[in-house]
Amino acid sequence: MGEKTVDAGEEEEEVKYRGWKAMPYVIGNETFEKLGTIGTASNLLVYLTAVFHMRSVTATVLVNVWNGTTNIATIVGAFLSDSYFGRFAILGFACVASFFGLTAIALTSAIPGLHPHKCTGGAGAGSACPGPTPWQLAFLMSGLGLMVVGAGGIRPCNLAFGADQFDPKTEAGKRGINSFFNWYYFTFTTAMMVSATIIVYVQSNISWAVGLAIPAVLMFMSCFFFFVGTPIYVRVRPEGSPFTGIVQVAVAAFRKRRVGLPRGGAAASLFNPPAADGGVNSRLPHTDQFRFLDKAAVVASKDKIEPDGTATNPWRLCSMQQIEEVKCLMRVIPIWASSIVYFMCLSQQSTYVVFQALQSDRYLGNRGFLIPAASFTVFTMLALTIWIPIYDWILVPWARRLTGKEGGITVLQRMGVGIVLSVVSLGIAAVVEERRRRMALQYPPVGIAKNGGAISSMSSLWFICQLVVAGVSEGFNVIGQVEFYYKQFPENMRSVAGSFFFCGMAIANYASGLMITVVHGTTGGAGKSDWLAEDLNKGKLDYYYFFVAGVATVNFFYFVIVARWYRYKGAAAGDVALEVAMESKSSRRSTSDPPI
Repeated sequence: MGEKTVDAGEEEEEVKYRGWKAMPYVIGNETFEKLGTIGTASNLLVYLTAVFHMRSVTATVLVNVWNGTTNIATIVGAFLSDSYFGRFAILGFACVASFFGLTAIALTSAIPGLHPHKCTGGAGAGSACPGPTPWQLAFLMSGLGLMVVGAGGIRPCNLAFGADQFDPKTEAGKRGINSFFNWYYFTFTTAMMVSATIIVYVQSNISWAVGLAIPAVLMFMSCFFFFVGTPIYVRVRPEGSPFTGIVQVAVAAFRKRRVGLPRGGAAASLFNPPAADGGVNSRLPHTDQFRFLDKAAVVASKDKIEPDGTATNPWRLCSMQQIEEVKCLMRVIPIWASSIVYFMCLSQQSTYVVFQALQSDRYLGNRGFLIPAASFTVFTMLALTIWIPIYDWILVPWARRLTGKEGGITVLQRMGVGIVLSVVSLGIAAVVEERRRRMALQYPPVGIAKNGGAISSMSSLWFICQLVVAGVSEGFNVIGQVEFYYKQFPENMRSVAGSFFFCGMAIANYASGLMITVVHGTTGGAGKSDWLAEDLNKGKLDYYYFFVAGVATVNFFYFVIVARWYRYKGAAAGDVALEVAMESKSSRRSTSDPPI
């Protein structure tokens, strides 16, 4: 079995990269895992309100907090993977944890004693719906907790583990890695569409017990695919905690804070020993951003250097390479901050569109097929799935001829377009909601929702436009983020790079829950319902969408500023980040001020 790195002092053994031959197992594992987890998560909001009888605001906040926790857990999984256990071991453990978590949630529906009794008095505001007992809530939370453990290990590792199967030193391997990013997300969205349609339909229209058992079975298949491919995987051996080097740079720079830098910041005067044999990180050139960190590489009179060129005390003297790796992380943080606001704004539609659909005419034809409310998110995924091959096969070659860049546009430009489209999507959502509410108040309703509100005669198909624009927005920004973090982080922190993406989503989920709580508690007054009233017809959800669109607009201008300041990680031989190097065809533009 091939290993990409070996212990210090041993010769590096030959690695047999299987590339696309390993993909049936990697993508099979990923596809079934997403079918299982998303099949439960996509309808969780409806399950909590319909079966556990939670209020819509309570359920929305709980789902946001749970989503945030699953994403923040990825930093723990990434740390354990890159530092101690490796991606293979973490992925295997996490898949099993997810399987038990989905099984526990399925049991809350299948066993009557694990969920509240049905409502009495029929649908509407006058019905009596008992809430969950502490034991029922604890069992549900245990299942959700195991899913958190599973997501914490799977999400930061699966993409990097798949990329590990390709040789980054060959042209075929580089092309394989680049294609893997897009097609990985293609299979991901396909799984999401199946989950949001077939599985959600079974849950909402046939049986919650059967509909929640299906994801558990699919997760078992995910575990099967993963472990069957064990003999052919390339497994990267962890090199120890990458965070130690970060702390060493911070400590050394602080201890030498009064030491002057060489005149003109000359890099030749800084401690820059030869690269150690067997290291996975590419060699980085010196940059003049965050120059205060360069003091950690100034050789003072007290510093001693070993015969092999290493520093005797790495807490006093750090290499220039080590410092540049820390600078890579620091440069990413402002870009990452913009992604938090992006996810916070975009996530509003994935939650409140469900409640909008519940108070809209969801029938196709003359009282024919009833579309499950939670299935509307499939239009976002469908748009994304269709957009990826269009972008990969048509837009990129066209843009490449115009710009001369390998990817057509830079990764940051791709992310910026996604932010703009998120603003457009929220604006459309506000206009559509105003129409839905106006028709509900002015025309005879087509029914009464469970919350007692009138069901608008407006067709729920009006929601498709905003969801399609949101899907294309993700096709630009989200895939751009995945590629950006993977290529801009040091190579020994690629699991951490994956967790960075999900940590942004986590903070966005928490911020979204906080924003909903604040808006719910501060709007309204004088006897009027707040913007996010239980009955949407009494609220002003369109005002809320316009408010979030304003926040997204401010975020775009912030992104433009930090993106123009950003410098891409220096490319080295064999480094796949070469394609996103900050080259511009315009001779008037300086390489120190790259285009976004």
